[in-house]
Amino acid sequence: MNGKAVDMPVVGECSVAECAYNANKGCHARAITVGDGIHPGCDTFLAATPHSRETARHAGVGACKVSTCQHNEDYECTAQEIAVGHAGHGASCLTFLQRLLPGKQADAPHRQP
Repeated sequence: MNGKAVDMPVVGECSVAECAYNANKGCHARAITVGDGIHPGCDTFLAATPHSRETARHAGVGACKVSTCQHNEDYECTAQEIAVGHAGHGASCLTFLQRLLPGKQADAPHRQP
């Protein structure tokens, strides 16, 4: 298969052990998509037994549909790397930061207590 080199943020850590792409707290999909427009969920999450044979590969963030995130620029993530874990609605981007509106303070990162 011909490959194409693409510069994208990496999924530095994924603690969602029940995802088929997770092995040793790492995401080994080729790329993930984040969000449904509002919630920074991992759209690539697949509840199944692990199947990823390519554990040397680390997933990149191919697209982010959460336009309210500070790291989102034209539906692409600009963070250097992200973390995925359990928060709110299941598997979520823990690097999500609410975009600042004029006169507002930043919310804390999207992490569970």
